[in-house]
Amino acid sequence: MMKNKAVLYARVSSKEQEQEGFSIPAQLRLLKDYAQKQGFEIIREFVDVETAKQAGREHFGEMVGYLKENPSIQILLVEKTDRLYRNFRDYVTLDDLIQQDLAIHLVKEGEVLGKDSRSHQKFIHGIKVLMAKNYIDNLSEEVKKGMAEKAARGDYPSTAPIGYRNNRETKLLEVDPDNVRVIREMFRRYATGNYSISQVRDFAQAEGLYPKSGRKIARSSVERILKNPFYYGAFQ
Repeated sequence: MMKNKAVLYARVSSKEQEQEGFSIPAQLRLLKDYAQKQGFEIIREFVDVETAKQAGREHFGEMVGYLKENPSIQILLVEKTDRLYRNFRDYVTLDDLIQQDLAIHLVKEGEVLGKDSRSHQKFIHGIKVLMAKNYIDNLSEEVKKGMAEKAARGDYPSTAPIGYRNNRETKLLEVDPDNVRVIREMFRRYATGNYSISQVRDFAQAEGLYPKSGRKIARSSVERILKNPFYYGAFQ
C-alpha cells in the first residue's frame, strides 16, 4: 500500500528547549509516532530553534518553499498551533497552501485543518492563531520592559560590545582580557590622526581581533567601535 507523504515542522525557543515538554526531541517523537500510526511517510523534517541572538525562522520559509515546489506532498505535521504560527502572515501563507489541498495535522490538539474544514473549525483555529501572536507580542513587550529597567539602573541591557563580555553570574559587563589591549591600541592609533580606519582595521586583523561571528573584523565594524560612546562610558 502506498503511504501518504508528509513533512513535519518543530519549533522551540532556546528557553523552551530546556523543558522536556517543549523540546525538539519531544516534538519529533510525538510527530513520528503519529505518522507511523496514520501510515504517513515523512519525507522532510524542518526544525527551527530560536535564540535571544537570532530571531526569525529560516526553516519555516524553507518548508513553505518546499511544499510549493512539491504539491504532491499534502500533509504537514506539527505539534500544535503556536508551534506553527508566529504572526498572521504565517497563517495567510499556509492558508493559501490549504486551499491547494494541504492538510495541517495539529497532533497534540487532535485537529486536522484542510480545505473542506467547517467554518466553525476555521474560526476556532483563527482565534488560536491570534492567541499565539498575542503571546509573542506580550513576550516582546516584557523583554523591552526588562531592558529598559536594566538601563535605568545604569547597566548595559544587551550583548557586550567587542572588547567586553557578559558575566553570567553578575549579569553585568566586564572587560574582556583577551581583547582589551587591541581595542585600546585601536583608539590610540586613530586618535593620533596618522592612521586611517582601514589601517586600524588591518592592525586589528593582524592582532587576531574577531567579532562574535568568528569572521575577520570588517572596516565598518572598526568604524562602529570607534564611534560607539560605550567605550567612553555612555550608552543609548
